[in-house]
Amino acid sequence: MINVHEVNLLGVRIDNISVEEVIAVIENSINISSKIIVSNVNVHALNLAYEIPWFRNFLNKSHLVFCDGFGVHLGAKISGQKLNYRFTPPDWIDSLCEVAVQKHFSMYFLGSRPGIAELAAENLMDRHPGLVIYSQHGFFDKTGNENEEVIVKVNDSKAKIVFVGMGMPLQEKWINENFKRLSDVSVCLPVGAMFDYVANVIPRGPKWMTDHGLEWLARMLIEPKRLWKRYIIGNPKFIYRVLLQRFGLLRLPQ
Repeated sequence: MINVHEVNLLGVRIDNISVEEVIAVIENSINISSKIIVSNVNVHALNLAYEIPWFRNFLNKSHLVFCDGFGVHLGAKISGQKLNYRFTPPDWIDSLCEVAVQKHFSMYFLGSRPGIAELAAENLMDRHPGLVIYSQHGFFDKTGNENEEVIVKVNDSKAKIVFVGMGMPLQEKWINENFKRLSDVSVCLPVGAMFDYVANVIPRGPKWMTDHGLEWLARMLIEPKRLWKRYIIGNPKFIYRVLLQRFGLLRLPQ
């Protein structure tokens, strides 16, 4: 395990870690056949973690938790702490794919609507010859026979990394309940809407917005009906809670 500085925001441990360090940890886990969960947090995740104790516990038990959002970066600063890095899974998936080709390990994309994870996998395999990615949509019964069939498919693939894109907190719940049963998987990552972005079915905001803390605004403008409440209500709620933490007044639900 790389020795990194940690911050604590709304009761969640966040690792002040770079993309290169995250990829190194993933590669090492595969090399030594250990099993780890690599999570990420944005403002929405920390709001959920504040309100849902099991979700907060899931994040704190993850091997790594990296900062995925300028809002979290700002929240750390307001609370008197410091995060040096901020990146989202779509930002570094290609770098990880390069390592996967070099080291000959495969991946599994699990989630999103039918056809999306498959398209995302095809796009990455086209960009990285020799890469192997299996895929399965996320529209299946998470507790019944269909879930058992998905577990078998993942295990039969012998994939070393599983990306789960079902949205928070459903993807974390699925990982929490099923990760230990994935026999050959070393690393599991909840990745939200990554498949949609890699498949190019949902555009990301322009670089000047994503590089300057405005990706939330770009996302809301692209999907206003789905995301307006998350940002218009969620962002001020997050800042208010961070201020409570700064002044020692935060009380986490148990």
